[in-house]
Amino acid sequence: MSKLDELYERLGVRKGISAAGSTTMYGGSKLRSEVTEIMIEASTVMLDMDELNKAAGKMIGELTGAESGLVTSGSAGGLLLQACAVIAGDDPKKMSQLPDTEGMNNEIIIQRSQRFPYDQCYRAAGAKFVEIGDGKRCHEWQLEAAFSDKTAAVAYLFSPGTSKLALPLDRVCEIAHERGVPVIVDAASMLPPRENLSKYHKMGADLVIHSGGKGIRGPQGTGLLSGKKNLIDAAFANASPHQFLGRSAKVAKEEIVGILTALHNFVNEDEKAEMDVFKKRSQKVVDAFSETPGLDVELKHDKTDYLTPNASIFFNEEWEGPSAKDVMQRMRTGDKPVFISNLIHPDEIIFDPLNVSDDEVDEVITIIRESMN
Repeated sequence: MSKLDELYERLGVRKGISAAGSTTMYGGSKLRSEVTEIMIEASTVMLDMDELNKAAGKMIGELTGAESGLVTSGSAGGLLLQACAVIAGDDPKKMSQLPDTEGMNNEIIIQRSQRFPYDQCYRAAGAKFVEIGDGKRCHEWQLEAAFSDKTAAVAYLFSPGTSKLALPLDRVCEIAHERGVPVIVDAASMLPPRENLSKYHKMGADLVIHSGGKGIRGPQGTGLLSGKKNLIDAAFANASPHQFLGRSAKVAKEEIVGILTALHNFVNEDEKAEMDVFKKRSQKVVDAFSETPGLDVELKHDKTDYLTPNASIFFNEEWEGPSAKDVMQRMRTGDKPVFISNLIHPDEIIFDPLNVSDDEVDEVITIIRESMN
């Protein structure tokens, strides 16, 4: 028994399989071995954190097509720093006043269809939301009418399952920039495809956050903030190691070198070869359940909801067994839980192969089948 197994046994924690993609609740993603190695080496080195952060920002900018970048404490930490940057800038007086934003431009415009649980991170910096549109769609005139002399930014969300009827990012950027207002984007879970590292900048976004611990397979607690240099500089001024609000979202030196290593390798990998591996694993799940009465099973892969080849198992009206929700709950019981998602539709379970090895695919199929009985 390994030391880790011994520790988990003492703690009473079960080791499982995550077929739910890079969901943080189930551990995120498996860390790259080369990242583990360089993080251990970095733990023995002392240096100037400002110097490391600035050098890291230059590298992130080069790899994302942005002017600059910053390693953050996960995507949530990146959202906090986005808000700090657009509200307080790099003014020490304003920075020290946060989250009290009285007397500052503190309004962030957001489409109602793009409200999400983590937008609380914006409010943690003192932002006030101005919501526009309804739960599905938004019109240009509603965005145009929302600007005031207190507007700090327009927020925009990219995430699987969000409304396709929201105003498009490029048009939002045009309208905002006509008024001198920046656009801040949360694209935490939108990698791969690798083109998304630069896509949103090309569409006009001023700041973009990506998770470092999802598809990139860097340290789970990291995020990659990229964008306009003046806003990145402002975000960094508010961030650790400096003594302002962002100090609460500290990033360690080991995490910085770890995510830079992961990002460099991620960018230079063969994406088609990676997708072929994922497709093979997911197809095996599709084949296992394609003839099951009451189930619509297919391979899904697109650029919005199924970012890697996934196996979709949809429980249709003819299904006579337990619901998708019950199947998911049953899969989590036992000595070795299997985690799976239903992010898009309540009657669907989605097998995501990101963290599932070839050997584990058969285990997942067996657990799904047993949980359906």
